[in-house]
Amino acid sequence: MKGNTIILDHLDGAEAAALMVDGKLHDLIIDNDAPRPGTVYRAIADKPVKGQGGMFLKTPDGSAFLRQIKGLAPGQEILVQVSGYAEPGKAIPVTQKLLFKSRYAIITPDAPGLNISRSIRDDDLRDTLLEIAHEAMAQATTEGREMGLILRSSCVGADADDITDDILAMATLAETVLGDDGHGPEVLTEGDGPHILAWRDWTDPAEVVTDAGSFETHSVLDAIDAARGAQVDLGGGASMYVEETRALVAVDVNTGNDASLAGGLKANLSAARALPTALRVRGLGGQIVMDLAPMPKKDRPTFESALRAALRGDTIDTALVGWTPLGHMELQRKRARAPLPPETS
Repeated sequence: MKGNTIILDHLDGAEAAALMVDGKLHDLIIDNDAPRPGTVYRAIADKPVKGQGGMFLKTPDGSAFLRQIKGLAPGQEILVQVSGYAEPGKAIPVTQKLLFKSRYAIITPDAPGLNISRSIRDDDLRDTLLEIAHEAMAQATTEGREMGLILRSSCVGADADDITDDILAMATLAETVLGDDGHGPEVLTEGDGPHILAWRDWTDPAEVVTDAGSFETHSVLDAIDAARGAQVDLGGGASMYVEETRALVAVDVNTGNDASLAGGLKANLSAARALPTALRVRGLGGQIVMDLAPMPKKDRPTFESALRAALRGDTIDTALVGWTPLGHMELQRKRARAPLPPETS
């Protein structure tokens, strides 16, 4: 099956969305019981963490951890947003930098100004979008609160009224949250579920399927079963194994039967291209350590370039940390996806 297909269904009773590209699973979002990224709390400062510049907070969903605090005292109320999924047994990661994101617009309360995605290069379109942005923000900011706006690349080809409606909806939500005058820990707004996230973030043209049981009829369940295993086929006999441990995600790259001088580099380049998708569909993040196939040190820049290019096309922030003395590549990846649940019996 050629082209993009977005399938909205449920997996083991949980809301889920899958993006199939040319018949292969390209992205997967599954809901779970953890607080969704994007959830905004009115939280209470609890205990500072000496030496780490952070503080534990009280929220309705349990303990949260906020980094890089300044001037925050125990007992103080603060608005924070869930920034990702917590590691097992650890506090919910939160940030003070609130973002209100939709398909076309992102409201940035802490960063005033009107900005347009740099991927939109048509000057006439940029001028049109700026006009839309100015008019919509003038309508939205009734309380005199200065807020910023980013128009996303999905605005290309979108209807002006749809963009305006998006801006107004997000600005109104931001005004409501920022104008909160309640007390005590409380959820002020919940993060988006998988079906809304699919509409919000998967903006390339696609067939959308919403029929019950469509995960089975469109081979999503088979792809999920394959993703529950560690092995990823890289072609030409090469493969990589993606396995989560308590401390990190280990990625082992093998050349298979290719014993040529260039076999290691070819396998590693294939692994670089396949890694973002392999991590996305498994819902893996945190520390990533790649044990690459043998290749000369002179080929490392080529591999790094391929890996950076693959990560630029990914929707989840991943930083290349660098090479270890043993020749492993280390990465740090945001925990933006719920981990793929184990198969139920």
